[in-house]
Amino acid sequence: IPTANQVSLGRETPKHYGITSPISLVQAKEADLVLTHRLTEALKPYGVFEEELELQRRIHVLGKLNTLVKEWIRDVSETKNLPASVIETVGGKIFTFGSYRLGVHTKGADIDALFVAPRHVERTDFFSSFLDKLKEQEEVKDLRAVEEAFVPVIKLSFDSIEIDILFARLALQTIPKNLDLRDDGLLKNLDIRCIRSLNGCRVTDEILHLVPDIENFRLTLRTIKLWAKRHNIYSNILGFLGGVSWAMLVARTCQLYPNAVASTLVHKFFLVFSKWEWPNPVLLKQPEDCNLNLPVWDPRVTPSDRYHLMPIITPAYPQQNSTYNVSVSTRAVMVDEFKQGLSITDEILQNKAEWSKLFEAPNFFQKYKYASQLRTHS
Repeated sequence: IPTANQVSLGRETPKHYGITSPISLVQAKEADLVLTHRLTEALKPYGVFEEELELQRRIHVLGKLNTLVKEWIRDVSETKNLPASVIETVGGKIFTFGSYRLGVHTKGADIDALFVAPRHVERTDFFSSFLDKLKEQEEVKDLRAVEEAFVPVIKLSFDSIEIDILFARLALQTIPKNLDLRDDGLLKNLDIRCIRSLNGCRVTDEILHLVPDIENFRLTLRTIKLWAKRHNIYSNILGFLGGVSWAMLVARTCQLYPNAVASTLVHKFFLVFSKWEWPNPVLLKQPEDCNLNLPVWDPRVTPSDRYHLMPIITPAYPQQNSTYNVSVSTRAVMVDEFKQGLSITDEILQNKAEWSKLFEAPNFFQKYKYASQLRTHS
C-alpha cells in the first residue's frame, strides 16, 4: 500500500515480483550490455537460436493444427445435434507450453501443445475421431496415441515438426478466444486427467507472468539450459533438473534482480543457488488454496514432502514439487556445479575469461575418480 507521502508525490511503490523484496534494483551499465551482447554471440554456435524461417514454419504449422481443431470440433458438435447458434461460436483452441511457449526452444526441438475443448467433446472423441482426422492429413507422420499414460497424449510429426498434443475438456459450453488458462475457476468439476493436462500450460503462463522482463529471462534461461546440458545435469529422470525446474530457478533470479540484464543474471543465478539453504523451497509466488481439494506440495500436511531435498515449487494451483527425483548425491553434484559456475562467471565479469569457458564440457575422468564401463553382448 503506498504511503501518504508517496501518493502526494504522485508515486506508487514499484511492483515487486515474488515472495520477497528484490536483492538489488541496480540498473544495467554499459559494460553489462556489452557482456550480454558477447553472451548472445557465444551461444550462437550451439544452435540455441532458431532461424526466422524455421520460426515462421512453426507458426504456420500451429496455425494449420488450430484450423483442424476448429473444423473437427464443429463436426463433433453437429454429430451431437447441438443447435446451429452454438456450433457457430463453440470455439476450441490449441495452446502451447514448455520451451516453445517460454520462447527458449532450440533448433529442431519439439512443441508441447494442449487441445482445449468445450464440455460436449469427450476424451474418447479426441482419441478416436480426432486421431482419424489427423491420419487423413498428408503432412502428418509417425502418429501414435498414448492413451494410458499418466498424462494421456497424441504424438505426431506435422510437416517434420514433432508435436505432443494433450487434451483438456473444460466445463464450458464454448471456448472464448481470449481464454486465460491461469484462471483457477476453470479447474472446478474437471476430470483429474484434464487437470494434469492443463498443468503444463498453467505453469508456463504463470512463469512468464511472474518475471519482470521476459527478454532478459529468456536469454538467461537459454544460457543456463545450455550450461546444464553441457555439464550433464539436465535430466529429471536421472535425478537432476528438467526444463521447467531450470526455468523456475532462472525466474526466481530475475525476481531478485529485476533490473539486471542477462550477463548479470547468469552470474547472480550461480551466486544465489550456490548459497541456497536447501531444502528451503524455491517459490515464485505465495501458494494459494482454491478449496478444490487437490493434493498440493505442503510438508506441514504431507509427510513424504518433508523428505524432498531440493524443492522447486510450481506457481500454479495445484502446486507441485518439480524436483522430487533429486537425491543426496545429485544435489551435491549440482551445488558443486553452481559453485564452479560462479567462479567462471566471476572471471568473465572481470574480463579474465570468455563466455565459451562456461560451456566447456567437463573432463569426465577428471571429475569422477571411479567409473564403470558396461558392455552388452548381442
